[in-house]
Amino acid sequence: MIEFFDNRLQHRDLRAALHEALDRVVDSGHLILGPHVARFEQEFARWNGSAHAVGVANGTDALVIALKGLGIGPGDEVVTVANTAIPTVNAIRQAGAQPVFADIREDTWLIDAQDLARRITSRTRAVIPVHLYGNPADLPAILAVANRAGVPVIEDCAQAHGAGIGGTRVGNFGAAGCFSFYPTKNLGALGDAGLITTGDDALAEKIRRWRFYGYDAGRLSQEVGQNSRLDELQAAFLLEKLARLDGWIARRRDLAGIYRAALPEGVVGQQPTPGGTHAWHLFVVRARNRDALREKLHRRGVATAVHYPVPVFDHPAYRDLNQDLPVTRAVVCENVSLPLYPEMADEDARRAAAAVAECLAEESP
Repeated sequence: MIEFFDNRLQHRDLRAALHEALDRVVDSGHLILGPHVARFEQEFARWNGSAHAVGVANGTDALVIALKGLGIGPGDEVVTVANTAIPTVNAIRQAGAQPVFADIREDTWLIDAQDLARRITSRTRAVIPVHLYGNPADLPAILAVANRAGVPVIEDCAQAHGAGIGGTRVGNFGAAGCFSFYPTKNLGALGDAGLITTGDDALAEKIRRWRFYGYDAGRLSQEVGQNSRLDELQAAFLLEKLARLDGWIARRRDLAGIYRAALPEGVVGQQPTPGGTHAWHLFVVRARNRDALREKLHRRGVATAVHYPVPVFDHPAYRDLNQDLPVTRAVVCENVSLPLYPEMADEDARRAAAAVAECLAEESP
């Protein structure tokens, strides 16, 4: 079986380094917001080309804190997409704001700047483009719309470590960039972890206070804040992985290239954004008979996944947000994620592509 994802392969190769990182944290006596967190923040900011990087407990908190740091709350609207993971929309709700959805482009499956412009109202206070599957959204077009409306952009970079536009990595275009280090990500922790990037000195300081009960340097709470601290152990693990991240992303791009060359003509996959650099967190194609294709692939020894099976507004908790988004609904009903991770062999990618071709040939009249 070609597994869809198996982090044990990565951790097997890193076992010695991860155990050494654990020992360093234990021996240091610093377990919360200590030297490993500070160093990881500095190293990630350097790697990503960001002025500031602030570690938090998880990617959802990163979005919530960025929204609250920009003063967004009850009565405000935030425009995003519905073909995303629940955390994007959950964070807007946690901040007290109202999610509004824009439709996506047929080619990149990312927020459509033209439709975004139609969704902005006098109550809009932010836009959250999602760099889905590692593909950077069309940030120049999105920023042009947002700037005309006078609203900030918060980038959801949870799946896009290493993606960029015109040589600049995501997380540096909007007011803030929000990263997740959930174990499946391009840079994954051994548990939950997240981070916020920003070029705004004042916002960075506010975020640092907010993640720790609003405390200033003198332990006086300047705002209500919350408890969302990146712990030392996860920071130490992430430091070990960050040093290897460029190689892992390059490997993902190689595998994506194999897929794109080997898949039969007519297979529709996510198209990279023009001028963008795709990080290939996932390799996703469309299939009219998604469930049947997945079952046939499983019988041929190829595991698959679906990211995500329904639009956000089809989840019971979010049905009040239902909107007419024809492209979103069409894409979400057909997407299938094929195996792709750095430890995967070239031959496995070719075998998976061949299995897709065989399955589709069976469907042909």
